Amino acid sequence: MFVINSYDVKEKRVNKVKKKLKQYLFWSQNSVFEGEITESRLLKCLSEIKKIINAKGDSIYIYKIANLKNFEKVIVGVKKNFEAFVL
Repeated sequence: MFVINSYDVKEKRVNKVKKKLKQYLFWSQNSVFEGEITESRLLKCLSEIKKIINAKGDSIYIYKIANLKNFEKVIVGVKKNFEAFVL
């Protein structure tokens, strides 16, 4: 499946979350990662992220896209990451 992950965490945890997400997905923009991932790897990633964040103040959003045929990505302005999966 293809996922888009966005996060809003306290500044002192940003680098830890970013480093962890880079192990699983491609960085596409500040606080946003995306890419193909299996359900089991996604669950493992989220399990590891939960150990880093404070669930009372931080947030992680996961958008799952099962069918890429019905999905379009439009970039307006600067494309931030050339390694990211581009539709």
